[in-house]
Amino acid sequence: MKLSLFFTTAISSFFVSVTTGFGFSGQADALTFSGISSATWGKPTSGSTDTNPTYTGVGSNTFTWGDPNVCPTIPSTPSDCIVTGSNQLIFKENSFSADINSAFKIADLTYFNGTVLNGTIVESVPLNLNISFNSPVGISQVFDFNFHLVNTPNDSINPEENADFVFIDNNLSNSSFTFEGNKYTIELTSLNPDVPQISVKALEGATTKTAIYAEIKPIPEPSLVASLSLLGIYLIARKKLLNKKY
Repeated sequence: MKLSLFFTTAISSFFVSVTTGFGFSGQADALTFSGISSATWGKPTSGSTDTNPTYTGVGSNTFTWGDPNVCPTIPSTPSDCIVTGSNQLIFKENSFSADINSAFKIADLTYFNGTVLNGTIVESVPLNLNISFNSPVGISQVFDFNFHLVNTPNDSINPEENADFVFIDNNLSNSSFTFEGNKYTIELTSLNPDVPQISVKALEGATTKTAIYAEIKPIPEPSLVASLSLLGIYLIARKKLLNKKY
């Protein structure tokens, strides 16, 4: 087959694929998804130095970690122990209505920063986010996300340096769903209503309340991605041929 004939055939296929792809994109942009969210916390992961990870709330919407009893090495009486309260995350469900590629509030998060003993903390905890879509989608599916927990040693006189943090890990595989033969992905995009950030902090002994925002995005068909790659190959080859002529 001549090179020109090959690319003529290829480009024809490309435009068919692109037309189909843009048709899908237009349909996707016109969709509005609505529903309600709920979630439970999974089994956490402890750090390598935490020999006695202490936590509660697996399978519920309230997760706590760390031993809240701060005691002297040999307390004379139980009253010598100070109960400050464990670190805590509370997920509150929320109803939503969202357009494609637009941020929407999917839940509320309450984060309490308690004082805990070294060796009892955990470094991350999975969130099993269940989304029940209303009609016409009409599906209920669990999406897996992970929250990283940064616990500071509280050895500074500056309260800001003793703050603890929670980070969202969005790089997980189970975050897509299918509707009418098209695939979509859902991403947790922010823990702050004012700026696009995926972390939240709480000062020692303080509580921070924030919203969790998400976006639903269409996933392009593999054929469209391949066609765009083919166009790139064609343009490079055509440029080389033109350079040879001159």
